[in-house]
Amino acid sequence: MKSRYSKWDNTQNPLDDEVDVAQVLEEMSEELLSGYGGRWSLRELHRRGMQGRSGLDSMLGRLRRARREWAERSNLSGPLQQVREELDNILGLERAELSGKEGDEAQLKRMQLDALPRHPAGALRELAKYDFSSDEAKERYDALLERLKQEVLDSYFKSLMGSMQSVTPEDVARMKDMMAELNEMIAARNRGDDVDFEGFMSRYGDMFPENPQNLDELLEILARRMAAMSRLMASLSPQQRAELQELAESVLSDLDLAWEMDQLSQSLRELMPNLPWDEVSPNMGDEEMPMSQAVDAIERVSEMEELEQTMSGDYSGATLEDIDEDQLRRALDEDAVQDLQWLKKIERALEEAGVVNRTKGRLELTARGARMIGERSLTRVLDRIRREPSHRARGGQAEPTGQTKPWVFGDSDPISVERTVYNSLLRSAQARPAVLRSGPGRVVKLSPDDFEVVETESRPRTATALLLDLSFSMPLRGHWVPAKRMALALHALIVGKYPQDSLYLIGFSDYARRMEASDLASVGWEDVHGTNMEHAFMLAGRVLAEDPRSIKQVIMVTDGEPTAHIDDGYALFNWPPIPETIEKTLRQAMRLARSNISINVFMLDTSPGLEEFMARLSSLTGGEIFRADSAEIGQTVIGSYLRERRKRAS
Repeated sequence: MKSRYSKWDNTQNPLDDEVDVAQVLEEMSEELLSGYGGRWSLRELHRRGMQGRSGLDSMLGRLRRARREWAERSNLSGPLQQVREELDNILGLERAELSGKEGDEAQLKRMQLDALPRHPAGALRELAKYDFSSDEAKERYDALLERLKQEVLDSYFKSLMGSMQSVTPEDVARMKDMMAELNEMIAARNRGDDVDFEGFMSRYGDMFPENPQNLDELLEILARRMAAMSRLMASLSPQQRAELQELAESVLSDLDLAWEMDQLSQSLRELMPNLPWDEVSPNMGDEEMPMSQAVDAIERVSEMEELEQTMSGDYSGATLEDIDEDQLRRALDEDAVQDLQWLKKIERALEEAGVVNRTKGRLELTARGARMIGERSLTRVLDRIRREPSHRARGGQAEPTGQTKPWVFGDSDPISVERTVYNSLLRSAQARPAVLRSGPGRVVKLSPDDFEVVETESRPRTATALLLDLSFSMPLRGHWVPAKRMALALHALIVGKYPQDSLYLIGFSDYARRMEASDLASVGWEDVHGTNMEHAFMLAGRVLAEDPRSIKQVIMVTDGEPTAHIDDGYALFNWPPIPETIEKTLRQAMRLARSNISINVFMLDTSPGLEEFMARLSSLTGGEIFRADSAEIGQTVIGSYLRERRKRAS
């Protein structure tokens, strides 16, 4: 094995996996052959993924579980509960200190404590004027106020607690200046004036560890945080909401920030109305947490809900590019991001390989793509044929004809070593003339185009018209996709192994029409009434009459008896079939037989009417009728084709 190395140019991704186009096409083939089109088939592949690669459905399942886990361990009433518990502890310390004291002052203080409001905000406000007797109670009260200031600010400005050890007057003044400038920037942009975002970040960038690159990014960060805070409020009971609102407002008013914060909140609501403002958050768990952590939890859940909506794609024009990779990384992990990036590469890889193209906004399979599906189908069919216990080579050992030909896909003839090596040397010499003067021991480098094979038989040239039933009953009974796989496999066999033969594809329902291999992977079944075998036989006779090959045959695959015929230029449908339809169909089949065109019919159903008709067809034309299971139709038809060729060659 050889390895090739190149200099790192900062564009390569050593972990980037190449897309196996053939495997991807095989994964899409079921939908493609069912007639759903390239866009639908690709979307279904995106949803289910492939072996070793998660699809969107799997990622969505993980995302929903992660969202539920976040919700289940978060208690939105925790901030109030924690404040209440700490207040109870503080008041307990103060009452214990007063319990051993007598006199008017102690009695007055006990009365003040008994008269405190029951809700935390009111109690904290009244305690600000209270003269504590217990030094420990006073210290814990001051610590609680300090922590609440940090909690409230961090609830609006994420990670602020991490950048402040305490909320000093200088910090508060700087915070107020920052919000005032931010509000002014929003107003200036609304007026159409220029804004100095770089100057703003040079002064206050340390408050925003997310490192926004422009004003829009900064406003989105703040809006998402404030929307999460509004969801926290909306998710509480009316009493809890009122208490927490009063607590937050009292802290902000005390810091002289309430007006600037309110103005900023209103501006962000107007700029980004699509965020989940004031929406009730899903049921949360029972783990108590500070206010900022509760907002963290809601913001995280809100982001997961937004990501879930985007990944679901339930809106017009949805694409994989809409999915934010950073959100996905935060919600799940790096593996999910890599799977998403791989899914995004699929369509581009298919187009670059030439197996699909975009025509008027539609993603369509090309002839090369259809050939690849056929080749993979053919490989499986031939493998099953070779494994059959009854499979034996006929006609004895093939003899060389003395001629060679270029190797093509499917060739099983012996390789001509002399011609192959000669072609390699000639190609190398044309590229580098000095190569022929090289000394002994030179390594011969072979290319697929160098190979030639020895012709081993005088092959008869055969023209085949494959008539494929396109009527509604084919998909209804599960025959549709297997029949199309068979047709593509037969096409791949003839193009690859027997290029001197010809194959004409004819589809028929109420009317018959010529088809190309690429049509098989795009056309759907036809929701029309009629199985017009007469027109199919008529069209087959015309195309085979123009073919110069000496051996001609018709292969028909159907699951029903004829129910339509041409009458005065139009298809006339009747069920059950009328005698005129039967007679006209048999008459066309007999014309084929008189032109020395053999007829082989593969029946995918065994209804009494179909069997009776096929018995008459065989009797009048000498054609062969085969009962076939749709799951084995490829093996049956291609095996029959190969046996007939060997029989004629022997």
